[in-house]
Amino acid sequence: MKQFVKFPLDLYKDSKLYVPSLSQDEMTITNKKKNLSLGNSEIKCFLAYKDGKLAGRIAGIIAHDSNGKNNEKAIRFSRIDMIDDIEVTKALLNAVIEYGKSKGLEFIQGPWGFDDADREGLLTFGYDEFSSYATAYSYPYYAEHFAKLEGYEKESEWVENRLDPYDTDPRFPKIAEMLKNRGYADVADKFKPAKCVKLYAEKFFKCYNRSYAELDNFIPFDDRQKKSILNTFATLLNQKYFSLIVNKDDDVVAFGVGLPYVGDAIRKARGNLYLAIPGILKAKRNPRKVELALIGVDPDYRNSGVHALIATKFIKNAKEDKLDDIFLDPTLTTNLKMLNTWQFMGKTLRCKRQTYRKYF
Repeated sequence: MKQFVKFPLDLYKDSKLYVPSLSQDEMTITNKKKNLSLGNSEIKCFLAYKDGKLAGRIAGIIAHDSNGKNNEKAIRFSRIDMIDDIEVTKALLNAVIEYGKSKGLEFIQGPWGFDDADREGLLTFGYDEFSSYATAYSYPYYAEHFAKLEGYEKESEWVENRLDPYDTDPRFPKIAEMLKNRGYADVADKFKPAKCVKLYAEKFFKCYNRSYAELDNFIPFDDRQKKSILNTFATLLNQKYFSLIVNKDDDVVAFGVGLPYVGDAIRKARGNLYLAIPGILKAKRNPRKVELALIGVDPDYRNSGVHALIATKFIKNAKEDKLDDIFLDPTLTTNLKMLNTWQFMGKTLRCKRQTYRKYF
């Protein structure tokens, strides 16, 4: 596992764009007691060698809940990294395929993680853009290999956009004020993030699961996964870039989670959480870049305009803080409702990523 975790750190040691996962978390991905996202899944990790030297890594994940929901027999590949040698890439993928065959499965798909909080998709555009903590950077030859591999077809696709807070629809503040008069409120303005999480965690996850229910390979979070997400993100929340919109009945109907960009701190610490803490705390106190990691609206409220409350707050604070950058984490190209949410705000394409599928 040490070699598995260390390999991409060495592969990308000269890159200023790659952001590693936290080593402490990756070391325990096969441990059900410590990896709260593992849940009802199985995982097996593989290493590839060429001429006696470590040349690549990959993980095979069987997400039983997803297979059951979709009535499919799939094995996911995740955490794929390799040198620029297509034979190494073939060997890694074939190892996962053989593992899948041994379990009676029918096709391989990926890169997919354990759940939607895990890294998904292979970078296909935006190789000159920095990665976020939520996304995996990769060299261009990764996608070139897949283009040459036999039988691998395009599956899901995401886009990542950069937002311009100075190019926005002037009606947003008026719409936000109208919604407040109708009884909608952002409780993240009233309570600090820690208290918000304590008071509204279950209502947030209910809204989250309803908001994302129609997306590719989405599975509602169970209690263990909820705990894992809260442990990961709750401490990073900055009140200025965090919104929980409630209706008159105090039900969460929309949310927006903007996180201070901590990629630089994690990269400099080579994925070591303890060494990254000072940089993470600095970014939280004085964010220069903000990534909109999560945004969602309950299906019953998608035509209510409640996203204007979130957007107005983010725009106002981004201007006040004079942020250097504000960008969206990946959005599925099939998620037209979410893509349209930002149609009244200036945006430019940063990155694209996609998954692949192959039947055995």
